[in-house]
Amino acid sequence: MHAAIIDLVDEINRPRRDDRLIEEAGIPLDRALFPLLVRVARHGPIGVVDLAERTGRDHTTISRQMTKLEELGLIERQASAKDKRVREAMITDKGRAMVDALNAARERLANRILASWTDAELDELRKLLRRFADDLMR
Repeated sequence: MHAAIIDLVDEINRPRRDDRLIEEAGIPLDRALFPLLVRVARHGPIGVVDLAERTGRDHTTISRQMTKLEELGLIERQASAKDKRVREAMITDKGRAMVDALNAARERLANRILASWTDAELDELRKLLRRFADDLMR
């Protein structure tokens, strides 16, 4: 199981995979920015430090990239309700449209890979992956 997880992580993290996803989605977004946009959409409002921790990147790098996302109109930042010193990012409508395009592209690509799987196999995979992810996050 450990070897399979490492293989999955290695394959998912290949830059060519990101390039292919962006191409399939037909969006004009730098490869380094789209994982941040997706995480802001999923976990926002979110601060730079939390986002850096989730992505395994330095917070100064994340801060610069968040500025780019904001300049592109994909996110907006505001003071946190809990701590006014922290600026949290939230997805904009334009950003949501881009994330929706990425999700649709991701589903098309996955459907090609899983075309020979039965509905029962796909249901079992969904169930077990969700359980594994939930247990891992606990």
